Amino acid sequence: MSSRCAFKGENSESMTSDYAIETDGLQKIYRTRFTGRAFTAVAGLTLRVPIGSKFGLLGANGAGKTTFVKMLLSAVRPTAGRASLFGRDAQEEESRRPVGYLPENHRFPTYFTGAGMLDFYGALSGMSAADRKRRIVELLELVGLETWGDVRIKKYSKGMLQRLGLAQALMHKPRLLVLDEPTDGVDPAGRRHIRDILNGLTGAGVTIFLNSHLLSEVETFCDYVAILRQGHLALEGKMSSLLTKQGVVITVRDVNEQAQRLIAGMASTTRVVEDAVEFTVPTPLEANRSIDVLRAAGATIYSVIPTTSSLEDIFIEITGSSRNAGARGEIPGAEETVAAAAMSGVHQ
Repeated sequence: MSSRCAFKGENSESMTSDYAIETDGLQKIYRTRFTGRAFTAVAGLTLRVPIGSKFGLLGANGAGKTTFVKMLLSAVRPTAGRASLFGRDAQEEESRRPVGYLPENHRFPTYFTGAGMLDFYGALSGMSAADRKRRIVELLELVGLETWGDVRIKKYSKGMLQRLGLAQALMHKPRLLVLDEPTDGVDPAGRRHIRDILNGLTGAGVTIFLNSHLLSEVETFCDYVAILRQGHLALEGKMSSLLTKQGVVITVRDVNEQAQRLIAGMASTTRVVEDAVEFTVPTPLEANRSIDVLRAAGATIYSVIPTTSSLEDIFIEITGSSRNAGARGEIPGAEETVAAAAMSGVHQ
């Protein structure tokens, strides 16, 4: 039986400890100080993150991702709705005790050494001196900085700072790890190392909530994904289910125009690749029909390859963002969102 926690003025059946993160109609509206113009950053967001899962949050710049995380951590007060962490109201101080957080573009005091910085943050988390000493040695080794603990942070590279930031978030052995661009500035080998660390944590029951612009990283790592569009939840589900949209790519040569027109009528896409034509049909049944037509026309079938949708395909379909803008596998900015600079003078 799941335990449930009732909050002041709330229905005890609405928020449960079955989830690491649970929100119900969470909303944040900013208003300009002088004109009172309203800007909805997050619009009625209802989201559930299972305990022990690897959950990715995606969205174009300005979609509401950072505001959502800030509401979870009580850095920003919601305009409406509720959020809970392991069944406790996110506005309660105790709800954040089992949470480790690595913000984007974090800035640690450069006069600290790596070990000194971890000791400082461990103390803020209420850890004893003996526990901090043991944990610092463990974490510096875990993130590959065991020989850098006595070096001042100002001498660290960006990738090293990211790994140190991850160690900071892990100091008090959190049950929920909230990570904002954890592999930013990290080389490919370092990214794989960080993924291995995080996979080990989820194997131990830790929940990972990942906010990243790198679609390939999210697709490789996460079990669940949610996509925000202009503050609204546009899509949510298991990664394995979202990526099962299948098609079949048929590459042929020596195909006459009549057969090409017939196949183009069944294909979702058609493109010429050097001396061949590539048809993509949505189902195996249509692939068989296309192959029959091509054989009857005397075409040479070069390859038949089943495919699945990538996370980038899904993201672009959901958000309507330009493929060219996301060609490097990063989420492009959304022109329709209000730029942060335009929100100067905004109050909560």
